[in-house]
Amino acid sequence: MSSEKFEDIEDELRLKMDGLKKLVEDKIPKLSGEQRRSAVRDAERNVEDGQQLLNELDEEMQSAPPSYRTQMTNKHRSYKRDFTRLKQGLKQLSSARDGTSGGPGAHYSRHNEINAMESDNRDRLLQGTSALERASQSVARSQQISSETDQIGVEILGELDGQREQLLNTRDRVSSLIILLSSDIIVLVLIAQKYFVKQIHCL
Repeated sequence: MSSEKFEDIEDELRLKMDGLKKLVEDKIPKLSGEQRRSAVRDAERNVEDGQQLLNELDEEMQSAPPSYRTQMTNKHRSYKRDFTRLKQGLKQLSSARDGTSGGPGAHYSRHNEINAMESDNRDRLLQGTSALERASQSVARSQQISSETDQIGVEILGELDGQREQLLNTRDRVSSLIILLSSDIIVLVLIAQKYFVKQIHCL
């Protein structure tokens, strides 16, 4: 794991969740009266502390390197799932204690439910933002590749134009040489004719 702080928060969260689990699943159902109400308040304080620790885990997860983020995300989801289950159990116990018409336990449970919904929405938003970032990076890479391909194409066309110009120049020089050679041949032929004519007259 890349973050010691993440591990420290994780250890503290496990202790809070263990304490909350004992209260919700073992202790509170066996109590009544003031003892039950006191235990419920203790559990509600554990819920507050646990929610704060979950938020801190989320912050550490977002700042972690990508190579560690997947493992952190899986742990965060597991803790959040278990924590939500414990909160639902506490909500039922609070409703049984105070009734469902709006006592302080019910009010606190509604508050926790809203926090859980906000946390879920935040997770979905972070996932959507991460997907958007990956898509943007993919588009940027595609644009870069396209730009590099265009540049290579321009360079190749430039080289082909240069080679075409060289071939045209070579053709023109060859044509000029052919013309010059043709003129020299004509002159040589005339000289030869004159020479043979003189030889004939001498005979």
